[in-house]
Amino acid sequence: MSREKRQPSHGEGREALLEAAVRVGARKGLRGLTFRAVAEEAGLNNSLIAHHFGTRDRLLAAALEWTVDRLIGAADLSEYATDSTAFREALIRNVLSQPDIEIFQFEMVIEATRRPELQEAVRELYGRYVAALAAGRTALGAEDNPGLNRAMFAALDGLTLQYFCRAITAEQLSEAVEALGVAVGGPVRDARLAP
Repeated sequence: MSREKRQPSHGEGREALLEAAVRVGARKGLRGLTFRAVAEEAGLNNSLIAHHFGTRDRLLAAALEWTVDRLIGAADLSEYATDSTAFREALIRNVLSQPDIEIFQFEMVIEATRRPELQEAVRELYGRYVAALAAGRTALGAEDNPGLNRAMFAALDGLTLQYFCRAITAEQLSEAVEALGVAVGGPVRDARLAP
C-alpha cells in the first residue's frame, strides 16, 4: 500500500528520502532499493530522488554517510569519557537503538564487495567509526594504538552483525563487549544491559 504523495517543505525532502532509503535497504536489501520504493516509503514523488541525488549510487553513498552521521552523533560518547563501563553501556545502547541503520550499513558493506564504485564510501564509513572509537579510548586515558583501535572496532562490528543475524542475544552482545573491554585493560565490572 503506497503512502499519499505530499509536497515537502524546503530541505525536508532530501532528509525524508535518506531516511526512507535506509528503511527500504534494511527491509528489502539493496536490490529492493529502487527510486519507486524509496519514494513510496517517504511519501514523496520519485522525481525528487533524481533532483537531489541524480543516480541510485549517489543516493546509496549519501544514505551511508547519513547513517554514519546519525550513529556517531547519537552516540555522543564523550560524556562517558571518564568511565569505561558507562562508555561500553552507551555503545551497546546505541547499537541496539537503531537497527535499520546498522542493517543498511551491513547491506552496503556486502554490496561493496561486488561493486568497486561503493568501496570508497565503505572505507570512509569504517574510517569514521575507527576514529570515533579511538577518540573515545583516548578520552578514557588509553594510549592511541591504531592497530588496536581497528581490531577493537572489527570485533564490535562482528558482534553487531552476529546480534542482527540473531546468532547472539543482546545479553551475549553485552557480555562480549564487556569481555573485550577487560581484555584491553578496562575494569572488571558487569556492563550488562537489559535488552
